[in-house]
Amino acid sequence: MTTAVVERWVEAPLETFVRDSGVSIALLLHPSGQVMAQHGFARAVDVMTACALAAAIHASSGELGRTLDGRPFTQLHHAGAERGISLTEATTRAGRFLLLAVFDHATSLGIVRLYAEEFAGALALAAPAPPQHLEPALAVNFERDLNRNLAVLFGRA
Repeated sequence: MTTAVVERWVEAPLETFVRDSGVSIALLLHPSGQVMAQHGFARAVDVMTACALAAAIHASSGELGRTLDGRPFTQLHHAGAERGISLTEATTRAGRFLLLAVFDHATSLGIVRLYAEEFAGALALAAPAPPQHLEPALAVNFERDLNRNLAVLFGRA
């Protein structure tokens, strides 16, 4: 399976994470749900669905963590019968990102977490400086950017 990225600086850290951790699916996104990179997806609709769900899970678990412990949960895991899912936050100077990883019995949660930490460090080193002027995150821009990113990932741009 191939890795597709919206911005080149995320490519090497994601490819290294996928290779070293043994995950079958990986998705890098903004907490807002904007996709940055993917590995293992064949359809854009699956990427959109996974991004929306990951962003919602991260937001709700963050608030739950604040309520219970005074600070947001930044790592989540779900163990299914055949596959597990890991959701990890990575902070860079370009902003916060979420790494969603799906894995099976060929690897383990410990291995995925180890390489997710290494990924976060590599991503932080690769991240460009943020632009001086940021556009407001309006609904119009969100949809435009989402469609552009999906087109780039699936070769339609």
